[in-house]
Amino acid sequence: MNFVEELKWRGMIHDMMPGTEEQLEKELTSAYVGIDPTADSLHIGHLVGVMMLKHLQIAGHRPIALVGGATGMIGDPSGKSQERNLLDEATLRHNQECLKAQLARFLDFDSHSPNAALLVNNYDWMKSFSFLDFIRDIGKHITVNYMMAKDSVKKRLGEESKVGMSFTEFTYQLVQGYDFLHLFRAEGCKLQMGGSDQWGNITTGTEMIRRIGGGEAFALTCPLITKADGSKFGKTESGNVWLDAERTSPYEFYQFWLNTSDADAEKYIKIFTLLGKEDIAALVTQHAEAPHLRALQKKLAEEVTIMVHSKAELDKAIEASQILFGKGTTESLSRMDEKTFLSVFQGVPQFEITRNDLNGGLHVADLLAEKTAVFPSKGELRRTIQGGGVSLNSSKVTDPEMRVGPDNLLNNKYLLVQKGKKNYFVITVK
Repeated sequence: MNFVEELKWRGMIHDMMPGTEEQLEKELTSAYVGIDPTADSLHIGHLVGVMMLKHLQIAGHRPIALVGGATGMIGDPSGKSQERNLLDEATLRHNQECLKAQLARFLDFDSHSPNAALLVNNYDWMKSFSFLDFIRDIGKHITVNYMMAKDSVKKRLGEESKVGMSFTEFTYQLVQGYDFLHLFRAEGCKLQMGGSDQWGNITTGTEMIRRIGGGEAFALTCPLITKADGSKFGKTESGNVWLDAERTSPYEFYQFWLNTSDADAEKYIKIFTLLGKEDIAALVTQHAEAPHLRALQKKLAEEVTIMVHSKAELDKAIEASQILFGKGTTESLSRMDEKTFLSVFQGVPQFEITRNDLNGGLHVADLLAEKTAVFPSKGELRRTIQGGGVSLNSSKVTDPEMRVGPDNLLNNKYLLVQKGKKNYFVITVK
């Protein structure tokens, strides 16, 4: 596989330094992507860089994931309007271990092949660097004029900036540049990749290698991913879409991809899956013929959910999705964990009763027309039951004298009532 050609047709190249493609064709090449360790999970904004590393390894080259422990203590000014909180070492180490476990779903760290992936933390080589050593050995080789010319610096020092830029952030590009120099020397790394907003920082590294390392290095960036309407990719009303199942449930993760627009789905399926050009072209054609079936979105959601979570979690997410379309069963509901259940029925009317209310069994009429306001009266409830319009936990209620007890609870806490085809109610037992 030609790495550059692969990224080109997938729409994953924004800028590339001359000679990059020739370097990759010449020999097995080590390349790295920097990852911000400010959380103990990756989010889908990181996935573009991770997929670049995955394609690199598939193409026979060696991916290096750099966790920015040292740079995480400073804060990258690129694309930021203000400084961020700084982290202590214990937090950074914890985050690093969590990130490696997630990256291992994408990259092969364990094989003995020459292109086995490597995880490094720049804190390991920066922590013993004294300030005097750094400004003597590194700082003197890069002029302030060169640093001031970077867009990330210009924007923060421009007329629109009200907060300016600290010396700490100003030196960020030197620290990132030194990372490249260190990996060039220690690991023979000749390529750094990242988002297009990183071009300035990356090229500071190539310049440092040229001036100090006495060698040649290269840069490749991908476009910043946005939605078709121009808004930021990867954000929802509740915040980031995380890869950690505790932060974003597999159901919510699956739903995020399933709900992308047609234009975004066609773009994202090239970037975030390993599907080939012919398979994607066939999907695009299929989708164009019947957009309402959402073939692109379904395939995208399936592929990414399997890659990040597993086939088993995908199956659970699909099963949970079916419930809202009346295709769920009592068995599928009972298998659903609490977080997924609450995600599926987020926003539906909710009622609360006490556990004492259910002791000895509560008539369904009392439950739905007195203890809660699912129905305004027992008469209407009985008429709806006779018409087959009431379900409890996805099972039809046929007897208005039916009793509901603790054994009916989902997750020992919830009852799901369906009134008609589309009206759901959640009753929580306290």
